[in-house]
Amino acid sequence: MFKSNIDESQTMTQLNMAVLAVSDTRTLETDDSGALLKEMITQSGHRVLHRDIVTDDKQAIRAVVQKWIADEEIDVVITTGGTGFSQRDVTPEALEPLFDKTMDGFSVLFHQYSAAQIGTSTIQSRATGGLAGSTLVFCLPGSRGACRDGWQGVINYQLDSRHKPCNFLEVLPKYSGR
Repeated sequence: MFKSNIDESQTMTQLNMAVLAVSDTRTLETDDSGALLKEMITQSGHRVLHRDIVTDDKQAIRAVVQKWIADEEIDVVITTGGTGFSQRDVTPEALEPLFDKTMDGFSVLFHQYSAAQIGTSTIQSRATGGLAGSTLVFCLPGSRGACRDGWQGVINYQLDSRHKPCNFLEVLPKYSGR
């Protein structure tokens, strides 16, 4: 659906990531969306240094992500779950206050890509993203399909240092001087 332009003559920079599942019903063992994200991230050539799960609780979500933002080894945090409209869905409320810069275009592109897959049901997602300190944060819905759409349709390209005309490594302080 979207054009990607990967310069195969360049070497890809491997990023360190953390994946957080937000769910009241899943465990780390039954979290198939977080497992799928970890698999796709690894297949793309990046590393997952941390993977965890927390309940739909603003303070619990924020505490884990703040710890990862403070970890200089973590470049990117991806959450899955808690982006819907139920009373318990609080991931955007927990994490958006941490953003120094919001990534409005991520939500737009995610919804465009998702709509091609699931139609108007994409409107029930509050997928969001931003830059918190020097860490990119992406908040995806909890379904495997939404995680696949978010990663394969949008995030993967912007985290590939070979993507032209631009990619997020160019704005991350520890990579921007390369």
